[in-house]
Amino acid sequence: MTNLKRAMKVGRKFENPVPTAVGGLSIMLKVLPLYVVNREERTPRVAPGPFRTDASIYRTEPLSGLRATWFGHSSALLEIDGVRVLMDPVWDERASPVQWFGPKRFFPPTMALDELPPLDAVILSHDHYDHLGAGTVKILARLHPEMRWVAPLGIGGELRKFGVAPSRITELDWTQSTVIYRRDNGAELAVTAVPTRHFSGRSAFNRFETLWSSYALRGSAHAVYFGADSGEWEGFGEIGAMYGPFDLTMLEIGAFHELWKDIHMGPAGAARSFAAMGGQGLLMPMHWGLFDLALHSWRTPIREMLELAGQQGLRLWSPEPGRPTEVTAGVEVRSTWWQGEGG
Repeated sequence: MTNLKRAMKVGRKFENPVPTAVGGLSIMLKVLPLYVVNREERTPRVAPGPFRTDASIYRTEPLSGLRATWFGHSSALLEIDGVRVLMDPVWDERASPVQWFGPKRFFPPTMALDELPPLDAVILSHDHYDHLGAGTVKILARLHPEMRWVAPLGIGGELRKFGVAPSRITELDWTQSTVIYRRDNGAELAVTAVPTRHFSGRSAFNRFETLWSSYALRGSAHAVYFGADSGEWEGFGEIGAMYGPFDLTMLEIGAFHELWKDIHMGPAGAARSFAAMGGQGLLMPMHWGLFDLALHSWRTPIREMLELAGQQGLRLWSPEPGRPTEVTAGVEVRSTWWQGEGG
């Protein structure tokens, strides 16, 4: 029986594709003492960078047909066979409901939102603050009133509240697809929402009331998997078989811990999930390097990922933040930006 099917709800709440433990009060009671004794360098002692995106690069189409700009954490601009989509944009100072408290960026945005090239769509994976920044959405909605917004079921209400026109919003259930068109060149990009093992909610009182998704994106010549947030689960093999192979597979590696392994896979889980998907193309580690969201050192995710890559022969694609970088079959990218002082 396939794991790739429409989302199920019990009352007002969506369910994960497989049984999943999501932290409640009992987990918080276990975690709080760990934070008290924790001595890891969870935020950089010296701010990384400075990083600056050269916006003039976007005036020329990528020779390979596929280019990505990683802005840190899970925010990225993907240029796929003539279509430009912005994934989980967070330009906000903090991944928090307020901008005076909560996880703060390790470094400033590498470019202003009004410096971005013309966009065809913004694609959102879920409504957590490190993936959906209210301030960012408000600015983008004002700058690009005609732009498409693609999001999982239920997030349209949040987008409308932040100023996005209802007619520009497409909500997708798992396994549903939509096509993004670029008007000036006729290019098309098929976007399919795919199940992931996580949860939603912008407060403790509305968990699971909107859907969370990963995405399979397929242009005329290239395919990308945007894994968003997820714990390991058996659906990865089916995703690879049904929607792959992917030229670039973007999987989370940060904010992991044994106490919440069902919803965050970490580097080892990313390596196993990539293998389950067929292990083809390049693996792009994301969901790290920008916010303090866990107990581990901010460098731990990429260090462990590189160690695993060396042991298993994984081909990684990991550029420095803000650098538009071509994705070429079989060509690895391994930046050392994160080493910095004491790295």
